[in-house]
Amino acid sequence: MSRAAYLVLENGTVFEGKSFGAEKETTGELVFTTAMTGYLETLTDPSYFGQVVLQTFPLIGNYGVIRSDFETPTPALNGYIVREWCQAPSNFRCEGNLDTFLKEKNVPGICGIDTRALTRIVREYGVMTCRIQYTPEVTDDLLAEMKNYVITDAVESTTITEKETFPVDDAKYHVVLMDFGAKHNIGRELNKRGCSLTVVPAGTTAEEVLALNPDGVMLSNGPGDPAKNAAVIAELKKLSDSGVPMFGICLGHQLLALARGAQTEKLKYGHRGANQPVKELASGKVYITSQNHGYAVVSDSLPSDAVVSYVNGNDNTCEGVSYTDIPAFSVQFHPEAHGGPLDTSFLFDRFLGMMDEHKQ
Repeated sequence: MSRAAYLVLENGTVFEGKSFGAEKETTGELVFTTAMTGYLETLTDPSYFGQVVLQTFPLIGNYGVIRSDFETPTPALNGYIVREWCQAPSNFRCEGNLDTFLKEKNVPGICGIDTRALTRIVREYGVMTCRIQYTPEVTDDLLAEMKNYVITDAVESTTITEKETFPVDDAKYHVVLMDFGAKHNIGRELNKRGCSLTVVPAGTTAEEVLALNPDGVMLSNGPGDPAKNAAVIAELKKLSDSGVPMFGICLGHQLLALARGAQTEKLKYGHRGANQPVKELASGKVYITSQNHGYAVVSDSLPSDAVVSYVNGNDNTCEGVSYTDIPAFSVQFHPEAHGGPLDTSFLFDRFLGMMDEHKQ
């Protein structure tokens, strides 16, 4: 019999549910994702560091746990909220169930609550702190503690600590991937296109990156407030001035914009899911994309040598930037989306074309 569990919101609202996964109390930033599939990729995405993730799709876990679908070996999120978790998964690739996996990884979950009502609260009031606990008691001290909750050391906690290499036979390009909390599928997409990969920690200097003689530099996704990474931004400024081709995704997109003089802002509740519409301004085409971010580049803050290339179809926020003074571009969404959609995977080929031009 599952133990009673309670989700307490920063505004004092309490939801009663049942515990699953690890039994431990946790606090985090409450965010929701609208993806209907890909819950394993969500659970193992480092960009959720310090957050409690709410799945809007009502049944989670129906195809079990499949480790080859993981984006990183260990979840970075603080907690997990679902309407219902499947106790008897069925899939020919299934290697276990969600409850056991969350227990192994020490991630607490809560189920059986009205996730639709909870999502509406977040949409109306914006991202807020929440707490999973095992008593309905809400004290003034608890509410004060939640209001003061801040995610810190996000990139430092999710980047690798030592350089790693992923070679391919007959490589045409050598790409350095700066890991700010990278999803593994970024590397897979580069490898399958003939790129040997060197993955370096977030704190790697521009001089150290250039010493590796890359044909291009990839800036990964990652968690947290982009503006808090002052040292990284300073190195990216030097790296972008070097003329090496650069491609940024999600946090990498934001950090590159900051390095070129732009600003970022926190969104009310962010964009998280696998069904976010993005409009390409040059062609008018709309792509369906996978996204996971709570901050955005402020379009009006971009320098004159930077052009907004994509905007969000729902709120018109910046979703991509092309630079005219350096060989670089970036997108807020995830063209490497593992679990889909794959509408924008052609951006990796654009990056290869940019490296080709630079080598000539």
